[in-house]
Formats: sequence, C-alpha cells, structure tokens
Amino acid sequence: MKSDHKQAAVVNYSREKGSVEIREISKPVIRDDDVLIEVANVGVCGSDLHQWTADHSWSVNYPVVLGHEFGGVIAEVGDKINDWKVGDRVVSETAAVINANNPLTRAGHYNLDPDRRGFGYGVDGAMTRYVRVPARCLHRIPNRLTFEKACLTEPCCVAYNAVVGNSRIRPGDRVVVLGPGAIGILCAAISKLCGADVAVVGLEPDQQRLKIAEQYQCATMVGDASAWAKQVDELGADVVIDAAGASPALKNALELVRPGGQITKVGWGPDPLGFSLDPLVQKNITLQGSFSHHWTIWEKVIYLLAEDKLDVSPIIGGIWPITQWREAFEKMQRGEVVKSLLKPV
Repeated sequence: MKSDHKQAAVVNYSREKGSVEIREISKPVIRDDDVLIEVANVGVCGSDLHQWTADHSWSVNYPVVLGHEFGGVIAEVGDKINDWKVGDRVVSETAAVINANNPLTRAGHYNLDPDRRGFGYGVDGAMTRYVRVPARCLHRIPNRLTFEKACLTEPCCVAYNAVVGNSRIRPGDRVVVLGPGAIGILCAAISKLCGADVAVVGLEPDQQRLKIAEQYQCATMVGDASAWAKQVDELGADVVIDAAGASPALKNALELVRPGGQITKVGWGPDPLGFSLDPLVQKNITLQGSFSHHWTIWEKVIYLLAEDKLDVSPIIGGIWPITQWREAFEKMQRGEVVKSLLKPV
C-alpha cells in the first residue's frame, strides 16, 4: 500500500469473464451507524468464482470488492455506536443493505427482503484490509475461536439454514447431498449432527473433495447414488439436498428422493431446467428453496464452531495473501481444495 489511506483489494470490475484484478482503493469512511473492521481472514465463496467466470445469475454493482465470508477486529466505531468498541473480535453477516420497513425485515427475515444487497456484489466486500460494516451485522466471537475458522461462519450459516431451518431431517433419516463444494460438505456435516445417515455425491473431478466429506463420516460416491438411497426400503432418500445448482442435479434429486420426501435446493444455477417436473407431483415431493440466514442462526453456528461441535478444519485448503487471489480461486475451481482463505496485506 502506498499510504495509510489506500489499500489493496480484489475487485470485480465488469460483467466480462475474467474481470477480477488487484486494485488500490481508498480506505472506507464509516458513517454514524457503522464500524470499520480490519479483516483477519476472508473465505473464497463459490459465488466469488462465479462472478470471476461471469456465469452468475444475480445482479452485481460493478466495480465491487469481492468477499462476504470474513472476520476481524474493530478498528473504528461510528458516533452512534455504544455496544461495540475498538479491538472487539467479530464476524459479520452479509446483509449490508436492507429495508428496515419491509414486512419480512420486521419479522426478522431480512435475508428475504427484496431490497437486500450483500457484501461482494451489492456493496464492497472484505477481500481487502478494511471493510465498512453496519453495526447491526456484527456478532462477537470468543477468543478460543480462531479467525481462520470464524471467517467460515457465513457458509456454515447457509448450510445450517438449509438443513435445520428448511429441511425436515430426523435421526435415522437417509440424506443425499449433491455437490461436494463447501456448502454441500457443510450441509452433510450438519445433517450428521441431526442424526442422519448421509451420502455426498460428486463427479469424477470431485474425488479430492469427496475425500474431505469422508472425514465427516459420510458415505461418498461418484455419479449414481440410487443404490445407497434405496438401501433400506427401496423407496429412496428421505431428503435430498441440491448443493450443486446445475439442472442435472435437480433432475437427479427427483429420481433419488422417496415418495413423500423432500428436496432442499440451496445451489444456484442460471440454466433452464429442460426436463419435466411431473415426478414432483407423482411422488408428492416437497421442493424447498433455502437462501442465506438470519441473526439467530449466526449465534447458534458461532456456538457450534467455538465448542468444536462443528469442525471446519477439514475444508480449509490453505491461506493465501490477497495478492495471490488467482491461485486461491483456481485451486477451488479445479476442485483441489474445498475452501480457500485469503489474508489481507
């Protein structure tokens, strides 16, 4: 950095494929209701990769600093902030902009507010040294929880909401998770915490990530999971979690789920379906979407992480300085690691 007022950042500057680079940006200026966080670690999300490769399906406010999975230390507090102080160890939720008057927000479901804008696509994110955050987004983390693990609170909350908030999983259920990315493996791990038998399914290039899923005592397989899903009563899986997002995954889920079962879709995909949804009707299946998270989920996940009830160590594939963002992105894209972490310089 050239001065105390400039900082290096990983910036997505255009809708064109590959439009990500290191840029020098101004240090953010906080408002009365904000805090300034000095970022300790930031996770690379699949959505960051999708914006880099320009195959995403959401609107982006270009140019924007990437990164929404982060934790750090408060460096400054706004004039109206009384509950936080410089030096507090925190993680931040992703809902950077919300409409406080929206009925969903008033009910605590600000994750579903149509006006919601998140870090890393709607406003500048955390792949830089300092990030401006509304104080309402903050959660304290205990000293025993390292920032390397704490920065993964957000994907853990996505998985927790998909499994606990939006799926009907009971002890002894058979759960198939499609897609061994970070969200898929975390969905599998939390399903195990719920007492389910779990299988994680991937493709041939996913072999390395499937080995990580096995560390969570999950069955793993490439391609067809029908035999595993129907092993108990020949009817299929009680719940299928689509963490892949591609159209073939949902088609596969319709085949794997038992009559009267549930499919929870947490993976994104821009492509049209291209197949019939008649099995959804014929098998009386519940198709449930799951998006983001809210305050209560964050507090529960922080507890699970701090008490080592949910261990994210196996999915962390390495830590890179943000100047080496490309290597971190490419390793995730190739399936060599489940989750790359970046560290500001």
